[in-house]
Amino acid sequence: MEIYRIEELSFAFPEQEQMALSNINLTIASGDFITVCGKSGCGKSTLLRQLKTILTPHGKRQGAIYYKGQPVEEIDQRTQAAEIGYVLQSPDNQIVTDKVWHELAFGLESLGYDNSAIRLRVAEMASFFGIQTWFHKSVTELSGGQKQLLNLAAIMAMHPSVLILDEPTSQLDPIAASDFLETVKKINRELGTTVIMTEHRLEDVLPLTDRLIVLNEGVVIADDTPQRVGEALSKLNHPMFLSMPSPMQIYAGVENDLAWPVTVKEGRQWLDAFLEDKTPAAIAESQLSSKVDSPEVIKFKDVWFKYDKHGPDIIKDLSFEVKQGQFYCIVGGNGTGKTSTLSLMSGILQPYRGKVLIGGKNPAKMNAKELFTNNLGILPQNPQTLFVKKTVELDLYEMLSQLPLTKEEKVTKVEAVVKFAELEHLLSMHPYDLSGGEQQRAALAKVLLLEPKILLLDEPTKGLDGPFKEKLALFLQKLNAEGVTIVMVSHDVEFCAKYAEVCAMFFDGNIITTNEAQKFFAGNSFYTTAANRMARHVWSKGVTIEGVIDLCQRSR
Repeated sequence: MEIYRIEELSFAFPEQEQMALSNINLTIASGDFITVCGKSGCGKSTLLRQLKTILTPHGKRQGAIYYKGQPVEEIDQRTQAAEIGYVLQSPDNQIVTDKVWHELAFGLESLGYDNSAIRLRVAEMASFFGIQTWFHKSVTELSGGQKQLLNLAAIMAMHPSVLILDEPTSQLDPIAASDFLETVKKINRELGTTVIMTEHRLEDVLPLTDRLIVLNEGVVIADDTPQRVGEALSKLNHPMFLSMPSPMQIYAGVENDLAWPVTVKEGRQWLDAFLEDKTPAAIAESQLSSKVDSPEVIKFKDVWFKYDKHGPDIIKDLSFEVKQGQFYCIVGGNGTGKTSTLSLMSGILQPYRGKVLIGGKNPAKMNAKELFTNNLGILPQNPQTLFVKKTVELDLYEMLSQLPLTKEEKVTKVEAVVKFAELEHLLSMHPYDLSGGEQQRAALAKVLLLEPKILLLDEPTKGLDGPFKEKLALFLQKLNAEGVTIVMVSHDVEFCAKYAEVCAMFFDGNIITTNEAQKFFAGNSFYTTAANRMARHVWSKGVTIEGVIDLCQRSR
């Protein structure tokens, strides 16, 4: 049965000549699991918001959208609220009550269900989602993964026919993201709920997907099974192929005459068949970083920190150091203290015991000018906190307002960073009107204008598409080569494995292990790359797509 039909849909935002969506024609059947992907700003979220009228952005729309055969704008709000569930990108933006149990009940209360029906559905959802152990908690005590699971459970309590998810795992660690997606799969397979989602991290999503739709500048350029779409993007040499799962990219780099693997399991089976009559190539030992003898620029010594005097310790006896010019990545689960550690580095927070030193000085005692002028640049977890002006262009110039530069010098610097961050067509827009990935690029551009010697990045790849991640990585490597020290907190293990020099694992407020990137990821079971999970039974230290492709090509 058809649940959505989209005919000749086009959409443009107010005062924008370029169409955000152009001539979209799609049919979505009941029970489908559909994933929509594409570069940042290609129209993914705009398309999803057209499917529920209360979320549709203001602008000029042409074409028609039918829900169960009826024009979507003619369906009353109560029916839409009950039948069309929508989970937003940021977990905090959707929670409206203070307690977990109340959040589960809120939608049902709003729809006018009686108490006995509400209690039954809430109990059912709490059991289905495994929420019983934190059922009575305050929502402020939950991790990012728990909040997103709560959002999903609260929507599912209303028994929707369609579940729409807008990059739901972008702020989750790999394990929390995998658990969340497993739950979505369970909803789709066991309840028959139609799932439509956008996602940049396709590694765990595509194995669940029936149809993959690729958008490019508001136009559908591919709509088929993940295998066929991946094959088509590879043949076109399209940049979006960089977002495809590791088994698919490795296969494309070695041979192209069999069925394209999507999952790690399929990748392993293909690799075993490929190596059946070959001797696996020897893996080269990674070279130790030449920066181990460099002076330390960041030092933590016996640091303890908590937000409330009588609250729990967030950072516990943390000691580590970062050398000048290192690319240092910190990974770990949501709520383990990674972002708090970056805030301690920047002087925003102060420990109640122990020392934090930046260049031998306490950042909390340095004035703002000394700390940030040509010294420290910070990209926060929420890029919106950096925006203070009405347009992207004004925001960029605001960053240079305190620097002793001529007008021409400021123009040159802004033009260079605009070109790098691909912001040319966004300069006149309000920063809050940008997509998540575009906001991330604009915030990064603001930070880079300061030309910092130490760059602190909190989830810099969140919301970014594969092609721009590659561009960002090359730029960070260039800064690194020029002596800039980079400390990055990230859930993107593929990015860290490929570009970091040193990786550290955070757990329960402390670093439990630190090693070179290759050795770090080679020793992990879950906090490792899909390439390593696919190939480690042959090459235990093969952690990157490029590394495994090279080993395959050298096997004779």
